[in-house]
Amino acid sequence: MLYTIIKENSYQDSVNLMLLTNKISTMDGINKVQIMMGTPANKDIFKTSGLSTEELGKAAANDMCIVVDTDSEEKIQEVLDEVDQYLNNQSISNSKQEFESVRTWDKALKALPNANIALISTPGQYAAEEAEKALDNDMHVLIFSDNVTIEDERRIKEKAHEKGLLVMGPDCGTEIVSGVPLAFANVVKQGNIGLVGASGTGIQEVTVQIDRLGGGVTHAIGTGGRDLSDKIGAITMIDAIKGLAAHKQTEVIGIISKPPAKEVRDQVVELLQSLSKPVVAIFLGEDPHNHEGNIYYANTLEETAAIALDLAKGNPVKPNYNKITGEVSAVNLKPEQKTIKGLYSGGTLGYEAATLISRGLGLGKSNSHEEGYLLKTNGFEVADLGDDIYTQGKPHPMIDPDTRIKFFQKAAEDESTAIILFDVVLGYGSHEDMAGALLPGIQKIQNDAKAKGRTIYFVATVCGTEQDPQNIAEQKSKLENAGVIIKDSNNQAIRTALAMIDIHVEEMDKEMVPAAKKAADQDITTSSAIEKLLNEKPSVINVGLKKFTSAITENGGKVVQFDWRPVAGGNERMRKVLSVLR
Repeated sequence: MLYTIIKENSYQDSVNLMLLTNKISTMDGINKVQIMMGTPANKDIFKTSGLSTEELGKAAANDMCIVVDTDSEEKIQEVLDEVDQYLNNQSISNSKQEFESVRTWDKALKALPNANIALISTPGQYAAEEAEKALDNDMHVLIFSDNVTIEDERRIKEKAHEKGLLVMGPDCGTEIVSGVPLAFANVVKQGNIGLVGASGTGIQEVTVQIDRLGGGVTHAIGTGGRDLSDKIGAITMIDAIKGLAAHKQTEVIGIISKPPAKEVRDQVVELLQSLSKPVVAIFLGEDPHNHEGNIYYANTLEETAAIALDLAKGNPVKPNYNKITGEVSAVNLKPEQKTIKGLYSGGTLGYEAATLISRGLGLGKSNSHEEGYLLKTNGFEVADLGDDIYTQGKPHPMIDPDTRIKFFQKAAEDESTAIILFDVVLGYGSHEDMAGALLPGIQKIQNDAKAKGRTIYFVATVCGTEQDPQNIAEQKSKLENAGVIIKDSNNQAIRTALAMIDIHVEEMDKEMVPAAKKAADQDITTSSAIEKLLNEKPSVINVGLKKFTSAITENGGKVVQFDWRPVAGGNERMRKVLSVLR
């Protein structure tokens, strides 16, 4: 039976409520539960999950809605007690914070008058409006929120460009500014390599590999995954490249991008070829065979980092960085066990896996695949579990292991599965012990398979550094003790998994060739606001998820927490009226 509790004017951010939902769902006697704010979008999620009730229709956007499916009415009081304890613990934690919290833009600006970045993690339908307020106050904007329309993205990026500001995002998960991680990011050493990426976990993998190889970064600027689409035209990437070209401490520039629109890619490449600094670039999905002019092209994220570091140290660039390192484990497989299931929390890491597996199988390029999958053919699968289809009303898989464990179990049920390939992404924003959270699911699968006379192998990469808040050595040790094969990069993990079933991806040596045509003269001047951003620690107004503040304060940045609430109680018509009057 369904029971509904509405807590009026009890706003909590979505991540807190998702984690609370997961906690309640583990209680005995609870068939199903969902805890969300009463927004129209969330009410739709209640409907699709079979938890819609008449009482929900009266809930406002600032009301916390709890719907419980249980056979025992007595359980409701236990649920309410658990909710109250969780929220009370949140209040105690917030009272110990090392930063000021405010409820309006005016108070935020008064508390941190030199703020130069607004980090926005509100629900997507509100993010563009908050971004415009930040731009009106001459701040750069990092939009972590997804579900922002591409028309809104184009508009605010054009406005930012005209004002000499950067809009990083929307759906921008990773940023490092002067050594300060923003949103989901790793703690990496500072150095002389500057990165711009239309890719979150792509940036994380490259910065982590640079750190492990002994190098460091000046900045890692995320643009949002759609920035190199034909509808946006690389507005942020181009302005960021020009900023790094003018930044004295940046001696090497790295570019990371999901598959771009061709004409936009060509525009970016033309700009890069006009720079006096060396550039390493990876356009995922491409298979470059040579370097051109001052641009060194990489096939993998690991190679991107290795080339960047050799350039940064003044070493010659090697013709090939993509050999398997270390031994390939011998396997004991049934004749039908011939496939790999790649189950990724990082979309770009998953895309890299899909690309290399496709090449190993001799498949041509294809952009057609089932929603939520990056590859699905002949039993081989690569899923991006951070895709919107899997995160509606649920935490991102970097935060919560539940979705991944379910996919592990589903993969194990397929008799063709030989290897389950996955990532563990550390850093700020991610789960404090993802290895420990995944272990029970992995061990159960291994035991069940053994009982059936089968062996399923797990191969993984841990994307993190020794400076990250999680203990990377401990994370690796937990997985290795459970029999998981750990590799030092996603590239090595994928190639090892393929080699274990006797599939090999051969790489051609690359040579340096002249650019196809002489680079046209480019205007590479940068605005004073971007120049200032790249030459000082960030001062941030954090609009939304309080989770993001610790990374800033612990790494030398300044932050004010804007405890955001929907305008006009979430009434869309009134919100639009107020927006016009503003």
